[in-house]
Amino acid sequence: MAKLALLSVSDKTGITNFAAELVARGYEVISTGGTLKALTDAGVKATAVEDITGFPEMLDGRVKTLHPRIHAGILAKRDNPEHMAELAKNNINPIDLICVNLYPFKETIQKAGVTDGEAIEQIDIGGPSMLRAAAKNYQDVTVITDRADYAEFLKRYDANEVDAKYRRGLAAKVFRQTAAYDALIASYMTSDAFPDKLTLTYEKVEDMRYGENSHQKAAYYKEPIPARYSLANAKQLHGKALSYNNTRDADAALRIIADFTEQPTVVALKHMNPCGIGVGDDLLSAWNLAYEADPISIFGGIIALNRKVDLATAEKMHALFLEIIIAPAFDEDAYAVLAKKKNLRIMTLDFAKMDTHHQDLVTVLGGALLQDADTAHESIADFKVVSKAQPTQAQLEALEFGQTVVKHVKSNAIVVTTANQTLGVGAGQMNRIDSLKIAVDKAKEKDNFKNAVVASDAFFPMDDCVEYAAQNGIKAIVEPGGSIKDQASIDKADEYGIALIFTGVRHFKH
Repeated sequence: MAKLALLSVSDKTGITNFAAELVARGYEVISTGGTLKALTDAGVKATAVEDITGFPEMLDGRVKTLHPRIHAGILAKRDNPEHMAELAKNNINPIDLICVNLYPFKETIQKAGVTDGEAIEQIDIGGPSMLRAAAKNYQDVTVITDRADYAEFLKRYDANEVDAKYRRGLAAKVFRQTAAYDALIASYMTSDAFPDKLTLTYEKVEDMRYGENSHQKAAYYKEPIPARYSLANAKQLHGKALSYNNTRDADAALRIIADFTEQPTVVALKHMNPCGIGVGDDLLSAWNLAYEADPISIFGGIIALNRKVDLATAEKMHALFLEIIIAPAFDEDAYAVLAKKKNLRIMTLDFAKMDTHHQDLVTVLGGALLQDADTAHESIADFKVVSKAQPTQAQLEALEFGQTVVKHVKSNAIVVTTANQTLGVGAGQMNRIDSLKIAVDKAKEKDNFKNAVVASDAFFPMDDCVEYAAQNGIKAIVEPGGSIKDQASIDKADEYGIALIFTGVRHFKH
């Protein structure tokens, strides 16, 4: 009895050559619909599935291979005499190879103007059924769902190396493929932001040299359809591949600069925290402010700019050692200057497609946490002055800037800013007063400290933060409020005559 191979693919790249090679090795080919036409048009001998089932394709092709003569031929265990006797009794031949790839559901839902009906029609039923049946019976059946495996299979066949271990690997790939396919469909059809079953799928972008440290293995995965404004859609123009830490830092920089759209802005970032942010009338002035905010920490940093990079700004950046520069675009002469450094990663991303309304997923031992991203933004109109002293307009503008920045700093977070520049950042300390001391003491070194204000990501648990800030020249503070000791902080602000503003919104970033 000749070996049987059933081929039914939506992606027909390479299928006619693969079928011809199978025929040359003694296989008889069964096929369906468009695949059958492609094979016969190419002169490859193939039998229609309906000639095997004795039943025509029906319901506009929705039913082709869902038939006992197909699935029994796939699922029969060759070492089970009863199975083989049942096949013989019903005149069913075993099917030895299944080559199937699925309807292009992902490609369909990405098309502009696609209707729900069009998307639903691209949910494959027969394909996954055959793939799963063949994968379940991998001891006897070879299952191929990736055209990249065509050549490897033929090579192994010729070397008599199509063994159970190889077939099991192909079967595992099938279950990953069908699981990912179903996960994408589930995501498309689910309206609940927090469903009872969380089905996620990611596609590998690349293996990385290592993870956070050189002894840790790592790989980078992306969503099947990444957000338009995301690192997954950024284009790398120059430099070596991003490391694990580069990737996380670049993502953090993009999240921060997304909050600054109205004016030219530069974000300098180190270890997931901003070390300098500057907003100016032009990109060069914004760069100067970001650099001057912390000219030490910016060394080896990640830079995000929200305007096209010009030559003057590029020359300033070229003078430093930086890991990544990401912007909407680069002038040709600016790019030429930056590209002189062979390892500098230069990247572009369409900032016009910003959409930061997403969910954040983090793993914990044995589980995961899913939450809405912190996209809250408090403006001056949201501020509640709780002190006797009233903030000036200049202070209000500085407080709004500080409030925008502080939500991107690891808790406990304190930032000292003017209206367009960070002066000091206190991040990740185990108590708030230490974060405040770091930020204030850093800011006191700056010439424009007299205009500085303080922003805190969470409430002050006691009045020591207000006191330290006031004693060191701070005249205005913004914080969420909500502590049982809020009144102590208010009293301390009144004692020193400084303005204290509550927002009612906490911005922890763990």
